[in-house]
Amino acid sequence: MIDKTIQACFYGITMVVLVPLIFLHDITITPIGTYATTDLTNGSTIVTDGGLAEVKANTSAVAAAASLQSAKPVLQEFFVPTGSRPHDVAPAPDGTIWYTSQATGELGTLDPATGKTHHISLGQGSAPHGVIVGPDRAPWITDGGLNAIVRVDPTTEEVQIFPLPADTGFANLNTATFDENGVLWFTGQSGIYGRLDPKDGHMEIFKAPRGPGPYGISTTLDGTIYYASLAGSYIARLDLQTGAATVLEPPTADQGARRVWSDSQGRVWLSEWNAGQLAVFDPDLQTWNEWRLPGDNPLPYAVYVDDQDMVWVSDFATNALLRFDPFQESFKVFSIPSPEANVRQILGRPGEVWGAESGTDKLIVIKTSN
Repeated sequence: MIDKTIQACFYGITMVVLVPLIFLHDITITPIGTYATTDLTNGSTIVTDGGLAEVKANTSAVAAAASLQSAKPVLQEFFVPTGSRPHDVAPAPDGTIWYTSQATGELGTLDPATGKTHHISLGQGSAPHGVIVGPDRAPWITDGGLNAIVRVDPTTEEVQIFPLPADTGFANLNTATFDENGVLWFTGQSGIYGRLDPKDGHMEIFKAPRGPGPYGISTTLDGTIYYASLAGSYIARLDLQTGAATVLEPPTADQGARRVWSDSQGRVWLSEWNAGQLAVFDPDLQTWNEWRLPGDNPLPYAVYVDDQDMVWVSDFATNALLRFDPFQESFKVFSIPSPEANVRQILGRPGEVWGAESGTDKLIVIKTSN
């Protein structure tokens, strides 16, 4: 019999939880904040916001136990192969979770139902950074090692490489997004951004204002594309016809705009790495707002807006994922169980928010609804 450990505290009252049709051997119930030491061969960790505090198991008991507290967000971690150093993660509509294994030059897949992973080699010299799922449902990768955009066929696993023009130099490719016409736009921290038309493979490279810095990039619901410049401390709106970039200045100087994401109202949210702030730009009103993250010296890295218009940001300083409610203007902190997780990117799908723990060789998900 495989041992499982369930720890729970319901509003200060210790209780026994009965899970129908599942036999849990050696159930231990302790207050929130105490962690089990169950040895897991291919397991995961679950932490919920109240109610069931932590569940560790390597069977479907995980899902069953979590469902008991369906009204509360559930945090879960998944192991990926040691040494992967996952940088970015992208959940696909079919349930597959794609992630870049930057240290090994591979694209990884995770099956959340089983915890199984599979890696696809991207070629010698590969060091993949970003990954997104395109309109063709294939993963598209910005590969800094290959200095190329890479597409992987999700069925055949065929790897298709689109090298940057030879005169571009090392671009230090970062992140990508698709526009409404199916054209892929991407950033390079060395001071470029570009576009690739998958239909004919035609690629154009543009020099960024103020040189080095282009990092995160995102498409709003109305089709506008914005990117953030970490070194340049600005965000830019792109003209999809000419490729020209219009610089937009956040109120805080040298704030270190790192990643960007749009909400359902078309507002653009950004993480300000240097300033320790979360910011939003309203293109209709031409206004800015900024909020400092909790803690002494916050380091906000990734930003993402979910289907409920809640804003998620990762903080290296507190080793946490934070949910910002723009209506209440308040933060909710979700501490990550694994130390020094270093979540560098967040993406999601309805009811789920995913991150890549580059420091621990794990992926993390917060299930906001079940």
